[in-house]
Amino acid sequence: MSSLRSCGGAAIPLADEAAAASSPGDLDPEAFRRCGIQLVEGIADYLAHIEAYPVLPTVAPGEIFQQLPSCVPEQAEPLEQVVAEALSLLPATTTHWQAPGYLAYFSVTSSVPAMLGKLLEAALNPSRMLWRASPVATELEQVTVAWVRQLLGLPDDLFGMIHANSAVLPALVAALEARDLHIRERGLAGRPDVPRLRLYASQQAHASVAKATIALGLGLESLCLLPVDERYRLRVDALEAAIAHDLQEGVLPVAVIATVGTTATTSVDPVAEIAALCQRYRLWLHVDGAYAINTAIVPELRSAIAGCQSADSLTVNPHKLLGVPTGCSLLYTRHPVFLKRAWSIQAAYLAHPDGDGVLDLGDYSLSLPHGMPALALWMTLRTFGRTGLIARIRECMRLARLVADWIDASPDFERLAPTPFSVVCFRLHPPLLDNEDQLTALNAQLLRHINAQGRFFLSHTMLPTRQGDHTYTLRIAIGNMRTTQAHIEALWQDLQQAAHAILTAGASGVTEGQLWQDLQQAAQESLPSIFSFSRKA
Repeated sequence: MSSLRSCGGAAIPLADEAAAASSPGDLDPEAFRRCGIQLVEGIADYLAHIEAYPVLPTVAPGEIFQQLPSCVPEQAEPLEQVVAEALSLLPATTTHWQAPGYLAYFSVTSSVPAMLGKLLEAALNPSRMLWRASPVATELEQVTVAWVRQLLGLPDDLFGMIHANSAVLPALVAALEARDLHIRERGLAGRPDVPRLRLYASQQAHASVAKATIALGLGLESLCLLPVDERYRLRVDALEAAIAHDLQEGVLPVAVIATVGTTATTSVDPVAEIAALCQRYRLWLHVDGAYAINTAIVPELRSAIAGCQSADSLTVNPHKLLGVPTGCSLLYTRHPVFLKRAWSIQAAYLAHPDGDGVLDLGDYSLSLPHGMPALALWMTLRTFGRTGLIARIRECMRLARLVADWIDASPDFERLAPTPFSVVCFRLHPPLLDNEDQLTALNAQLLRHINAQGRFFLSHTMLPTRQGDHTYTLRIAIGNMRTTQAHIEALWQDLQQAAHAILTAGASGVTEGQLWQDLQQAAQESLPSIFSFSRKA
């Protein structure tokens, strides 16, 4: 009664394969070989035809959930069938971060060598909690983080390791440990001897800073978000005033988080000045350089790390611009002793049988099982090399400069922030239209129109103004190695055509009626909540 299907030229008895899956143990290596080929061929076809899919899937919330079975199958199913259904389901229902038209947030490209690295990592299933748990996971990671440090021109004495998520949290844990507050042993709750603690960052700092503050149990009132200048950089005068005020009020300053490449505009805080201030007040300086520090690989962009050499810790995310998938966040620090002092646990099963000189990275982070994220990064660095990475980053910068020039030359669009790297912030601003509510609605409608077409996906942000309000801002984030000048030219054409259509509809007499109602509705759907959770300086 077994039915047959063809896979790789061989007839496979699906019923027999299903029976094998029902037996104790794993499927045999031949099943992996056959279905691995099937999966790799499917992925290759996906990459070859990725532009056939709308970048944003045309599904409603909950629609996928409703279509999937509500319980695990009682009987085993053939792996070939499972792979085939996955290859059918996922491309049709995912947001295509790999697509050249993905220009939202920060574009993240998983390159071919990185994909193969993740496959090999899954096959080995390593955990580098202890050196002996996977010697190569520990030592390959140390080699790889040293390579990245060299590429970026960072000091040789920085200790580095990879975290699967944002490395801001472990950096701030180290900062607290450096204050000798004995939080590891005594915690913070119910301690009259510990005053309110304070962290400082700009209003443009990444949300991971706020999340880390919550995770540390400090509460968002302990996070002071400081105003920025006209280039959206943290104002050093405001930082010093906030520190002085807190000291006078009995609040204990702990750390400053400076940003090199903010999410909204990719602005760069004046790190050297902030570092000098931190040294004067003996504060920990963490630099969140997740996106822009990567650009320091390019010689003419090396200024991105100016002042970072003085930081106590800094974050670099190779999954931005360097071609590795998400989940690869590098933390560098001059003070690994505080990481170890905060995290090391002397459980019997975590003893150090290999001697005191062996590096067990589980002593330096919250997680124990960790996988081997360095493998994908190592394979990518080797495959592209320094010159290949430089060429790819330079191309992203060139394309962004093109877009910025087109916007600057247009009478209907305006650029809202400098473009130091590969993110362009702008809006549609026709002549004689200066009502901010209408401009917000107009640009929300434009964004919705572009995204609905399917070829491109853009995101937006809110930029503060001198008047204290916020400007609805569109973003074009170029970082995908599959994005070419032809794609950018097509996007610019789509933006101009969509703007013309919207403005023409308004000029035809609908402006005071349904058009502006539609635009207002679009704005309400698109506007994010503005951060209001923290103490503002």
